Amino acid sequence: MITRIYSAALQGVEAREVEVEVNARHSDKPRTIIVGLPDAAVRESAERVHSALTSSALRKENGVHVINIAPADLKKEGPSFDLPIALAMAACGERTPLPDLNRHAVVGELALDGTVRPVKGVLSIALEAKRRGRNRLLLPSANAPEAAVIDGIEIYPIDTLYQAWHFLTGKELLAPYHLDRRAYFAAQRSYDVDFEDVKGQHQVKRALEVSVAGGHNILMVGPPGTGKSMLAKRLPTIIPNMSEDEAIETTQIHSIAGFLDNKRAFLTTRPFRAPHHTISDAGLLGGGSNPGPGEVSLAHNGVLFLDELPEFRRQTLEVMRQPLEDGHVTISRAAGSLTFPSNFMLIAAMNPCPCGYFGDPKRLCRCNPRKIENYRQRISGPLLDRIDLHVEVPLVDYRALSSTAKGESSATIRQRVLAARQIQIERFRDFPGLATNSSMPSKLVREHCQLDRESSAFLEQAMEHLNFSARAHDRILKVARTLADLEAEQHIRSPHILEAIQYRSLDRTLHL
Repeated sequence: MITRIYSAALQGVEAREVEVEVNARHSDKPRTIIVGLPDAAVRESAERVHSALTSSALRKENGVHVINIAPADLKKEGPSFDLPIALAMAACGERTPLPDLNRHAVVGELALDGTVRPVKGVLSIALEAKRRGRNRLLLPSANAPEAAVIDGIEIYPIDTLYQAWHFLTGKELLAPYHLDRRAYFAAQRSYDVDFEDVKGQHQVKRALEVSVAGGHNILMVGPPGTGKSMLAKRLPTIIPNMSEDEAIETTQIHSIAGFLDNKRAFLTTRPFRAPHHTISDAGLLGGGSNPGPGEVSLAHNGVLFLDELPEFRRQTLEVMRQPLEDGHVTISRAAGSLTFPSNFMLIAAMNPCPCGYFGDPKRLCRCNPRKIENYRQRISGPLLDRIDLHVEVPLVDYRALSSTAKGESSATIRQRVLAARQIQIERFRDFPGLATNSSMPSKLVREHCQLDRESSAFLEQAMEHLNFSARAHDRILKVARTLADLEAEQHIRSPHILEAIQYRSLDRTLHL
């Protein structure tokens, strides 16, 4: 007897439907053969499934079981095929055809006692099941809130193999999991931090507002203890809320990486990723024998914070240049290539020198000029060109620290950002995929960043005396365009150009 049940295998951030076929025949020498390019976790499922069937009082054929997971040329990884394999084997052993299997997709890992454990990537699996016309998805109860976000498919949470068997045979009725999407999004969209907690640093707050308004990358330079990390952690609070499509796309990435759980089943706030400076190339970009997303993809639609930027290996930083430009990263292996999205805002922080106190009026710097130069040379010119704003973060004086007055709240700043973003949405409405000034190609820069005579003269002098590169020239124009949008100005004026030039401080001081 042959039984077929539909499931899905993960491939990058997407899922592909697979058929789990089980052929059982009587034999004096029982054995289980799994084919279809399985990995070790899939091959080991035979032992888990046999134990789960016995614990669930479900019969199986005493003989040879041939399990094929098709298509055969797609690598199958992970324990998510345990439940469909067990159900197909039970159908063969019980001699009970399962009705309406074309409507169902099934995923889940089995414990030895037949309980169903959560798996990774169920959001991608739910999207694939819906695309294939499977309007019912059986999955572990712990994964139900994540998958229920998708409209047009019924989600049935399963706790045990016995429960799944009785549901498919019609002996037990289960109610589909219901999620009030609007209420869920409203309840989850909150942050524990706020810009009103930050004392002083008004110039830096202004630069962060500009960076978010136009989607620009930013680098903060200052001695230890000036609040660079504190400011960075509050950046997501002034970025416009994610749309449902963005939230689904972001959650897919975190789901396949295994970062979701019962308390965090779906991402509704912007991700904030802050990897340590010892991270490897694969950890930052993604990779491995089974390529998975790296930090640049986990920060998709959110913020990637690189603290102590010069302490990162130079090679690791250089591999980030392509994702910064393209908004995606492609990982190639002998078996094929996978592409992960990586559209994020980069915010970086660094000390002005190895000891941290170069230029500090109150503390003596112990670094000689050569040591300072070598420290700053760890950041390459091409990478620095891709960071639109460089802002100095000074020490906060005692009066500002001891003040009981609250600063401007994140909600107030976000309102100005939203107004500027709306202007950009209207500007780029005929260009799908383009939403912020930072992403403008050269053709649109020439069209939307035209300067009057005075502004052009200021920029020309800066190019001649400060040795800006051509890429820095375009980024100055883009930042100036954002500054004008924040003031709802149709044209770029000289104050906008001057402020944008002011945000290229490292180009003026590093001599890279």
